[in-house]
Formats: sequence, C-alpha cells, structure tokens
Amino acid sequence: LDLDTAKQELEEFIPHVRNISDSSIRKMAGRDLMRFKQFKKQGIAVKFGRFSQKENNQIRKNVEEFLSITGIDSAEKLLFTSRYPEDKETINRLKSEHLFCEKLSKDIPRPWRLIYYRARKMFDPNNYKGRYTKEEKEKLKKYHALHGNDWKKISEMMSRSNLSVAMKYSEIKSAINYGPWSKEETQKLMHAVEEVIRKRMETEDANSLSSLEKSKRDLLIDREKLYQKLPWTEIEAKVGTRYWRQCKQRWTTVLTNKMTKGQQLYRGTKGLQAKISLIKRLYEMKVEDANEVNWEELSNTIGDVPKTYVQAKFYKMKVCCVPLWQNKTFSEIIDYLFEKKLPELEEKL
Repeated sequence: LDLDTAKQELEEFIPHVRNISDSSIRKMAGRDLMRFKQFKKQGIAVKFGRFSQKENNQIRKNVEEFLSITGIDSAEKLLFTSRYPEDKETINRLKSEHLFCEKLSKDIPRPWRLIYYRARKMFDPNNYKGRYTKEEKEKLKKYHALHGNDWKKISEMMSRSNLSVAMKYSEIKSAINYGPWSKEETQKLMHAVEEVIRKRMETEDANSLSSLEKSKRDLLIDREKLYQKLPWTEIEAKVGTRYWRQCKQRWTTVLTNKMTKGQQLYRGTKGLQAKISLIKRLYEMKVEDANEVNWEELSNTIGDVPKTYVQAKFYKMKVCCVPLWQNKTFSEIIDYLFEKKLPELEEKL
C-alpha cells in the first residue's frame, strides 16, 4: 500500500493514526492491517489501554509456543536478544523463519507494537526486583549525571527495566514534599494541567477548526481529556515539589471536588448507597478481569466523578472487606462482595 492508502485504511481501526509518524504507519500497514480486518470480520474491535488477564495469558501462550517451535532457550533471549550478542544472529534468523511478529500477536486484537512492549514487560527478569536500596538510588543519580536520559544504557548498568529506572529517577531527582498540599502547590498543579490540555487541543485543532470554533471549543473540553493520558512527568516538572504520582492523585481529588461541588459522596447514607450501587453494577457486568470493566460507566452510577476516583474506592473496599483478596480472581472478589458484603451494607442503610 502507498502511505495515503495505508493511513486511510488504518484510520478505521486507529482514529488517531494521522498523528503517528510515517515510518510507524508503514510498519503497522505490514504487521497489523490484515490482522485488524480479520478481527473485524469476526466482530472483534481493536483494543487499547490496559491488558486484561486473558490477553496476558494469551501472550504467555504465544511466547511459550514460539520457544517450543524454535528451541530458543528462554523468553528473555527471544525478547531481549541484544543481551545475548553471541546468539543474536541465530535468534534473529529463527524469528524471521518462524514468523515471530505473526506468532506473538496471534488472537490478540491490538497493534503489534503494544503487544511486543507488553511481552517485554512481562518477561523482563529485571522488572520485578522490589524496592530500590539506598546504594541503588545513589548509583542511579550518578549514572544519570553521566548518561542523561539514556534509560536503555542506565537500565543495563542497574539490571533494572527501562521503565523502572526512569520512574525511580523521576521520584528521587529532587527534594519531594510528602506533606499536605499547600494552596500554592495546588494552584501550580491546576495551571500545569490547564497548560498541557490547552497545548494538546491547539495541536488537534490547528488544521480543523476556524477561529470562532476555537474560541467556543474552550468551553467544550471533553471531560475525558481532564484526566486520561495526561503527561504526568511533564506536569511533575512544572509543579516542581511533587512526584508525578502525587500530582495524579491530587488532580483526581481536585476534579472530584469540582465535579461533585464539594459533596462527600462516600460519607454517611450516600456512601452506603454508592458502595451498594458499585457492587451491584460490577456483579451485573459479569467480567473476568478488572481491565475489562467500563469504569467510566461506573463513575456515572455513583455520581459525577472521575473514573480513577471509583477505581480507588473499589480498591479500598476490596482490601478492607475481602479476606485473602490477593489469592482470589477478580470474579471471585466480586462474588464475595455481592454475597457477603452487600447484605451487610443494605441492612446498615
């Protein structure tokens, strides 16, 4: 396919495809377009966002099958071939001969690149090493002073994953305030979020809206843009005194207060009713994994709040009310809440 045709055909499955680089579009046209069309014939939509447990299991199955076909020793060798320079040529030849791209993405309706990144995260032995020691934090600061944001190089020196070292450095690079948020900090956060949202909207609207429409658009921000996929490390840098995760949590609190006009949704009678509604709706959904839940829909069930607020409340309820919840599947947790906790809450109400 020529580039324009590829963009046009991919747009049906990936609405934001015209914001993707030309080289990435060419790769997607080769790796994904035929797969997406096959999924469409089966009535299956292309997915984005967090991977479900079912998808994770399919990735494991696909990797294990590929290892058994090719005789490659381990998933680490398959997915991190550059760590094994002596075997690199053989592994790359086997990948090519046995159609690695096709086999890895089998039965998973997502762009191949996202499946590959997810597989690397799942099978990277450097990704699950627990808390950083004081010595590791000092090493990380030293390596960053030498190599800047070359996280690939630093991750190899630290024997940690790229994502892990980048996120940890973000946390420790400066004196972080862990106390209550001041009024000035909250104002900085609100200005930072406004700035990144406006910048994003201006980019999106540059070629598509007239000046009159642009002035009206300020009043019509989709509410999802207020909390989904915000660049938190950029916002962290603008706030200056808080770690990115703190910024994200504080912004959820600010949004919730504004959307509910300061009402305490999870206190007293309203709190009981919200918990009851949440348990009932989760039970009715009959999903097997938390990643398959439509949290946006649930947020409307208990009030006009961000979906992250609802996810946080569900997590707290799960931890407080379900014994040994870590050993239970998502559906078992929901069944327990419905059968054991729901009658208690209804009686209390």
